[in-house]
Amino acid sequence: MGHIELRDIDDDDLDAVFEMMRDAEAIALASFTADDPNDRAAFDAWAARNRAAGDVLYLIVTDNGGFAGSIAAFTLDGDREVSYWLARHAWGRGIATEALRLLISREPERPLFARVAAHNTGSIAVLEKNGFTEVSRDVAFAPGLGRDTEEIVYALLPALDGA
Repeated sequence: MGHIELRDIDDDDLDAVFEMMRDAEAIALASFTADDPNDRAAFDAWAARNRAAGDVLYLIVTDNGGFAGSIAAFTLDGDREVSYWLARHAWGRGIATEALRLLISREPERPLFARVAAHNTGSIAVLEKNGFTEVSRDVAFAPGLGRDTEEIVYALLPALDGA
């Protein structure tokens, strides 16, 4: 792992994010993805909505200044959630763990939630290393797998006074 930073997304990042989110192995791990990851028009509309939304913090993860992925905090059904997606070259190097730590330091709202496919052990480890704990499990349709799969919801709870 090099020097990890988060920065605002800009137009020049969109091609890299689109390509990253089309990686078949990553899609299978993430499971809860776009219905058609190859639909550039749908991706562009999704990215534009997120970039324009006042309650979405959508950032690029860099490793030694180079593109490593994206990370976000957003509100869904009244809950503040986090999400991250790393390019395959950044997997297994501690980059996601550090990027999530940086995002948490910028995001004051607690609790924070994250959803992960039960078979995505790497992402589960990232969440747990950052203090998230499992709060529920459910089965949901996963477009990335084309079938139902188990989804785990994790939460980062507020710190207790005096802890």
